[in-house]
Amino acid sequence: MKSYKKSLFITFVTIAFLFVITIFSSAQEPARPAAAPAARPAFRMPPRIISPEILPDNSVTFRVYAKDARIITVSGEWQTGFGTSQELVKNDTGMFSLTVGPFTPELYGYTFTVDGVGMIDPNNVQVRRDGSRYQSFFIIPGPESDLYFQKNGVPHGTVTKIWYNSAVLGMDRRVYVYTPAGYENGTMKYPVFYLLHGAGGDEDAWTNMGRAAQIMDNLIAQGKAKPMIVVMTNGNANQAGAQNDVLPLPAVQGEQGMAAYQRLAGKFEEHLVKDVVPFIEKNYRILTGKDNRAIAGLSMGGMHTQTITNDNPGMFSYIGVYSMGIMSFGPQGPDAAKIEAERDARIEVLKNSGYKLYWIACGKDDFVYKGVVTLRETLDKHNFKYIYRESTGGHTWANWRIYLSEFAPMLFK
Repeated sequence: MKSYKKSLFITFVTIAFLFVITIFSSAQEPARPAAAPAARPAFRMPPRIISPEILPDNSVTFRVYAKDARIITVSGEWQTGFGTSQELVKNDTGMFSLTVGPFTPELYGYTFTVDGVGMIDPNNVQVRRDGSRYQSFFIIPGPESDLYFQKNGVPHGTVTKIWYNSAVLGMDRRVYVYTPAGYENGTMKYPVFYLLHGAGGDEDAWTNMGRAAQIMDNLIAQGKAKPMIVVMTNGNANQAGAQNDVLPLPAVQGEQGMAAYQRLAGKFEEHLVKDVVPFIEKNYRILTGKDNRAIAGLSMGGMHTQTITNDNPGMFSYIGVYSMGIMSFGPQGPDAAKIEAERDARIEVLKNSGYKLYWIACGKDDFVYKGVVTLRETLDKHNFKYIYRESTGGHTWANWRIYLSEFAPMLFK
């Protein structure tokens, strides 16, 4: 009996000990971590809006997402008439869209207006600048626009931005210089083509708006144009450089509007002859002499070209006047007759200077067309030989790119 009681006591103690150990172990066991929060949904970029989308038939679809906007319109270079626009259609998600065309192959600029506020296309990284104006653009591929593309396998030239001093204008100024492929590592000397922009533009215009570098690369690679240096400087005598990049010069005290223009009239032309040409001939490997110099300009640059070549006969053998003629906003009466007589005398000297090409081009819908007719009549009066190229369209970069594409192959032959 005693043995039974002893065994029962040992069993009881063992159970009690194990119970205490279990409770102690549970107390020491670290708390289980709380359940992990649910995984955050993966970040997703909003779907890309394609605008402009060039369709197989060369139509183009524009798209803008603006759920709170009421009216969105597009204005583009394919439209005719000042201020023309087309309205995009809004769907129930807030997406505006419009399909236009089909287009002929060309480069087209355009802008949107959203509830009266102008803007570029937020979905198109292709943007160009003409003076203070910005536009989105697209290129419809085809034979007519083939020169405007930067192509693989084509040797590319270099466009550098160089500062030079103008003693005539009393300031440092910036010029863009295109050198053909191979210039940097070669010893060859090249002829020089001075290419001038129009009113509102600057030294950036011909590379930005005019696709000059791509056109020259492709023409040279195809053997259609001789390798040449192309010089593009700022035609605004009151600017040191492009207004989006170079701070404006301080205004002359008390001088505004026409007074400022009159003070600088003729100064750009003088400075190109006395500052730009000598700078280029000193700092680049060039062929000298009139037969290795060409000059051309559009609109205001066409007027600059006429003035420079009339005043400096024998300096340039190749002359191009794009979309500019003899305009009738000058003096009237006796002064006009005197100016006309002086111009006639200079044209006569230029005619006998030994130039090789005088090329005039204008769109038949251009507002300067009448002035171009006057220029041609004046040259005809002197039996002055020239080539005239009339295109469709008006005062547009679409024409000026074509003119450059046709004029450059004629140079230095």
